[in-house]
Amino acid sequence: MENERKEQPSRFVKVHEVMEICDCSESHAYRIMKQLNDELKKRGFITTAGRVPRSYLMERMHI
Repeated sequence: MENERKEQPSRFVKVHEVMEICDCSESHAYRIMKQLNDELKKRGFITTAGRVPRSYLMERMHI
């Protein structure tokens, strides 16, 4: 077996993945991401526009 590395999903999701997970439009996905990042900022976390932690999205979506 050659060096087989399983690709792990990124710790962060971007807008197109949010669109797939939430089955929504791009503009709605951006609104979801902004809301989640705003919640994280209020809790003292550093956030990056256009990305949301996968674990937090899944927690809030109850997935």
